[in-house]
Amino acid sequence: MKPASFDYHAPNTIEEVVTLKSQYGDDAKFLAGGQSLVPAMNFRIAQPSVLIDLNRVSDLSFIREDKKVIRIGSMARERHLEFDASIEKHAPLLHEAVPFIAHPQIRNRGTIGGSIVNADPAAELPVLMTALSAKLKAKSKSAERWIDAKDFFAGMFTTALMPDEVLAEIELPFAEARTGWSFMEVAPRAGDYALMGVATLVTLDENGKCKSAKLVYLNAGDGPVDAVEAAQSLVGESLNDTLIESAALHASEKEINPFGNMHASAEFQRHLAKTLTKQTLKIAAERATQEN
Repeated sequence: MKPASFDYHAPNTIEEVVTLKSQYGDDAKFLAGGQSLVPAMNFRIAQPSVLIDLNRVSDLSFIREDKKVIRIGSMARERHLEFDASIEKHAPLLHEAVPFIAHPQIRNRGTIGGSIVNADPAAELPVLMTALSAKLKAKSKSAERWIDAKDFFAGMFTTALMPDEVLAEIELPFAEARTGWSFMEVAPRAGDYALMGVATLVTLDENGKCKSAKLVYLNAGDGPVDAVEAAQSLVGESLNDTLIESAALHASEKEINPFGNMHASAEFQRHLAKTLTKQTLKIAAERATQEN
């Protein structure tokens, strides 16, 4: 099929972008990498009357260190994230997880902002933003504001962005000392949407006990699912097999809400979540002991 007719704009600056979005609001869609939007338009699932192409806006494409955070422009390609030295050093969870996103050809075009704003419950980047406590800068013609990742994802394919806003920048804090990480997912084939996945962070105190933890799941609900109770049960404790088993059971049975699909029942997704949680917690805890 072919997309429905639309008006096309290719601005060169962020000022032009927000002016256009202010003018057209919900009638306009942003074209970033196009890896999700273009197929949806071809099948007429999405029928925007206006398309605003962001690919000429060079000010939205960057990755740089700024004191104790990494700043990423929303048009940075996923492939750039994969090979950036700052991300490998200061956000190793993101570095480990990006290769799980689709295929290299997709990552060459796909953007961090496009995936975040698409808010697919089965996508890796929304989960990673939640796990990494990212802050997301929304910009409009009249103002800009920072939104915590935990407040940004409002449901399936839905975010906290207003009709006149564009996601301009992502801010990631440097990983704390003595923080371990692990990302795992299970998919029918490499590059397919995962049946279940989890991003895990563990920070240890000077005595080797858990100072903080994060367990965030993909394809486990209508958005990134942050298993706060399971993670909190680890705090103040020395991580052992019994404690990890208990946290994994609680997260998989009480905090996620998988829908099931043609490839896996909800029961099997819960089983995967439990198994992946145990594996990632053990890896993250081990890595944390090796970090200064």
